[in-house]
Formats: sequence, C-alpha cells, structure tokens
Amino acid sequence: MLPDVLQAHARTVAHLAVYYEELKQAALRLRDQFAVREHGFFSPSEDEAARQLLISYWMARTALFEVVLSYRDAEAVPVAQRPVRFLIGYSAALLLVDAARFLRENYHGQPVIRAKLNEPEPHFGIPAESYDTVQRSLTSPVHVWHLYHAVRYQEEHAVELQSLTADPLLAPLVDVLDRLGPRLQVSVYEVAKARIRARTRQLSNTVRRSLIDRALYGLQKVACLMVTDRFTRLGHQPALPASVAGELRSLLRPGDVIVNRKEFALTNYFLPGYWPHAALYLGEPGDLERLGLRDHEQLKPRWRRMLDLDQNEPGRVLEAMRDGVWLRSLGNPFRADAIAVVRPMLSTENIAQAIGRGMLHEGKAYDFDFDFTRSDRLVCTEVVYRSYQGIGGMQFPLTRRAGRLTLAAEDLLRLSLAQSGFEPLAVYSPRHVDQLLHGHDAEKILTASLQERT
Repeated sequence: MLPDVLQAHARTVAHLAVYYEELKQAALRLRDQFAVREHGFFSPSEDEAARQLLISYWMARTALFEVVLSYRDAEAVPVAQRPVRFLIGYSAALLLVDAARFLRENYHGQPVIRAKLNEPEPHFGIPAESYDTVQRSLTSPVHVWHLYHAVRYQEEHAVELQSLTADPLLAPLVDVLDRLGPRLQVSVYEVAKARIRARTRQLSNTVRRSLIDRALYGLQKVACLMVTDRFTRLGHQPALPASVAGELRSLLRPGDVIVNRKEFALTNYFLPGYWPHAALYLGEPGDLERLGLRDHEQLKPRWRRMLDLDQNEPGRVLEAMRDGVWLRSLGNPFRADAIAVVRPMLSTENIAQAIGRGMLHEGKAYDFDFDFTRSDRLVCTEVVYRSYQGIGGMQFPLTRRAGRLTLAAEDLLRLSLAQSGFEPLAVYSPRHVDQLLHGHDAEKILTASLQERT
C-alpha cells in the first residue's frame, strides 16, 4: 500500500484531472455566452460568472503546485517509490501546462477577456497579471529544458509506468500521461535553444543528477517558474513546538474547531485572511466511545480505518484538504506555524450529534468552487458548517465573497470572539507572541491577527 502522503497526492491529481475538464467546458460555455465582441466589456453578471470561474481555476492550480513542489531528491527515497512519485508529479505538471495552454489557445487573442484574466481578486489573494505570469512561463526556454527530462523519463520507463494502472488509485494518473503527454513532446531544436539560453551553472548542476532526479527537479523548476517568489519558500516544514503541541493535546475536547496557518504556503494566498484553514477535532477513539459513537452508523464502518491512522498520535480530526474530506491524525493540523482553537458552546449530546453528522461527508471531494449550496464537495470550513449548522440553535452567517456565499476560517474566529456559538480556547501565533495563550490574552491576539491580510 502507498504511504498516506502519496495516496493523498494521487487522489488530488485524479480529482483535478476530472475537475479541470469540467472547468474547461464551463469556460467555453461562458465564452460563448459573452457578448464582448459587440460591446467590449463585461456586464455585471458576466463579470461575476467569470470571477467565480477564475477563483476555481486558481485554487485548483495551487493544489497542483503543492503536489509538484513536494517531489524532489528522488535518490533519497526507496527505489520502488520512484516511479510512483514521478507519475504523481508529472501528471500534476501535465495538468498545469495543459490548463495554461487551454487559456492561451482560447483567450490570448481576445484583449477584453485577457484583461479580465489579469485582474486581481483581493478577497482570495490573487495578484494582478497572474495570467501573463503563467503564459510567460510556457515560452520560457528554461521551462522547456526542465520538461525535457520528464519526457525522457516517461519514454524510458513507459512499461513500468503503464504497469501502475493495476492500482485503482494510480490508473487515472496514467491516463493523464497517455492523454496529455503527446502534447508535451519537446523537439531537439527547442532543447538546443534552451541549452544555449539557460544559465550554464543551472544546466551543469542538473546534468550531474540521475535521470529521475533531473525529471523531478525539472518539474519543480517548472512550477517555480509559474509563480512568483512571494508564494512559497521551498523546504519550509511547518510544525508546532513540542511544548505547544503537548499543551494543546491536554486542552482539546471532541467537537473543538482547530484553525491554523502555514507560513509560506501557496494556499495562504488563495484563501481569505491570515487564518486560512480549519479542521474539526473528533477526539481519541476512547473519547468517541464515551460519546456513544462507537456504533454510530457513520463511524462504525470507518472505525478500523480510524484506528489504523498514525499510532503515535491518537487524536483524530475530520479535515477537508485538496485530496478531499478524510479522517486524519491530529498530527496533520499540528503541522502548522500558528494555531487557534475555538470551542462550541453546546451540550455533550449536541456535540456528539454534530460529529456523527459530519462523518456523513467523509470521503467526499474538495470543493474548489467554494459553493456552499452543494454538499457533494466540501471546503475545510464547510465540514464545520455542515456538522454544526442548526444543532443547538447554532447558526453560521455566510458572507458573499467574489459572488459566492462563503464561510472563511476567520469567520469562525470572529464568531468565537462574539461568543456566538463558539468561544476562544487557545491561540499560538509566533508572529505576535511566542507562547500558547488562553482566555483574554488569546482574544487580544486573535483580534490583532484578524486585522492582517497575509
């Protein structure tokens, strides 16, 4: 069985391979509906529809970036995992390049639409000129040079990669290679041109690597070329200090909501506010048994899998990430640089009811559309929303952002500060103070952090 992180990445890429095709069709329908050729501008309804589609695209794009940027130094991993790592990273890169080419082929020659694609979206941290940044990367000789090694690895290991279709989790990724790989054939002329124009030191350092290392290193460089430096810091490993993590474990109770932040994470820039992410804390298996949930219809079939998660970290969460809504170890939201916990002001019975209801959504896909009107795909805060909404009278006011009714992680913190359904429990934010705070001190730090944009 694949390690958990590889399973998560494979699920992410497989889901986005389908989702990008949906986005393409939606974009073409939207293009056909626009009358921009006649009146030269977007009507308010056209503008809102285009903005929603763009946010979905940029969100999905960052999820693929995170996958690609996580693969490097292939020589340091077991030999048996190298083809799988290449398959995941390369299929993610193919989707990125194909989506960028789709935009270029359909909209590059239309100035009004191109200008719209370059507009910023402050609520979701999308900077100006994003479209042009992506398109410049497609014509970069260095970009072509780095992709060349991935193409070579695919050709030389075609049989081995095709054999991975035996794993249902990897079969959709092999399909991406078969479907999009031919579009990425790099000619000898392009490679020669790239050799000449790329920096000599970059090339010499690359040539000394093995082919698999050159392939994965190249995919990372391609991803870096498609974003600006402010988006990420390669190699940063977010983690709470051991003392803070230990204190939080002693404080947490089932039903608490964990809100966190990873510094230098791509996704920080495509979710509103300083605190971008939330997870629902379920407790340890013993806690759930005491709540009478051991035989709950939604937990019983998942109980064995829940027990089999990280044995060194007994706490469990229900968390929506790019690979979907899954049971995870508490270690997952603890991989953060800053963290806050808010507690529902509900009875134990209400909390048990909310946890049982939330588990109904485990296994669903992530919602890159941020559409709270549908429940087949969920974002992180929607797990909290669909677990608690209406229980014990709890209500969540949704806020319209870029044409969509949403609930941001920071909205949950604001509710806690207003003592509306939740109350602040603790906060650790080293940007503000280097210790875990409680009570009134925690409220002051949360209030200060909510005034920050990044």
